[in-house]
Amino acid sequence: MDTAELMKKVKQIEIKMKGLNTQLFSGEYHSAFKGRGMSFSEVREYSYGDDVRNIEWNVTARAGTPYIKIFEEERELTLMLLIDVSASLNFGTSKRRKKDTVLEIAAVLAFSALTNNDKVGAIFFSDEVEAYIPPKKGRANILKLIRQLLIIQPKSTKTNIGKALDYLNNVQKKRSIVFTLSDFLANNFEKSLTLTAKRHDLIGIHLYDQYEASLPKELGMVMVADPETGGYFNIDAGEKNYRAAYQANHEANVQAFTTLFRKYGAASLSLSSDGDYIKALIELFRKR
Repeated sequence: MDTAELMKKVKQIEIKMKGLNTQLFSGEYHSAFKGRGMSFSEVREYSYGDDVRNIEWNVTARAGTPYIKIFEEERELTLMLLIDVSASLNFGTSKRRKKDTVLEIAAVLAFSALTNNDKVGAIFFSDEVEAYIPPKKGRANILKLIRQLLIIQPKSTKTNIGKALDYLNNVQKKRSIVFTLSDFLANNFEKSLTLTAKRHDLIGIHLYDQYEASLPKELGMVMVADPETGGYFNIDAGEKNYRAAYQANHEANVQAFTTLFRKYGAASLSLSSDGDYIKALIELFRKR
């Protein structure tokens, strides 16, 4: 992809995401993720029923009548996106690969944060940290993030979510909103998740392809490749018991993902890569 083509693609994504990022969606984001503290705003004259602990004694002494301090919520937040760029995200049997849906979700979350004047940063990971974009405010940083997602060529095909969470905890000391976008095929991250969920407002978004959830029997016997290991194996979609076991395994994996995040007080969302992720995100935000 040359520079002109890349810039055109970035602009197309920006236009699409701004269209999706409606006032309703931004409002849901704002309501779901509130500031984590209070800051001094102004003083006003004391009224009956005000908390006497908020009296501003210096102003009171000068004015000869009681004044109190008014506080407001600290609105500025930091959104961190942990984005899986391992080889399994390239899989897709519909119009969108898992990677494409991850890109769109990351972009719409980033533009929602921009609307709320929040900082946005990102960590791209495989079984190592492939790239890091420090959190900053502004459109330029978001476009940089999108460009990186479009052009990144991971050094590794494999996945280690725990390593990405550990890296986050080292570089981001301030409490942040953390979305981890992955197909969660790896299961090596519970210890890291424990610490991350204590320090940050953590949300896991699990993306899967429709054929990873269930197999149409019309496929019959087919050879498939594991993009992360390079191995090949046969599946028999024409066999009823095999299809049932395959679907049950997917459902068990989704349940394990949900249970793990719930165990540590973190939110989670599991959806098909060709599903309505805007609707799913709004429902997630409204539950918070």
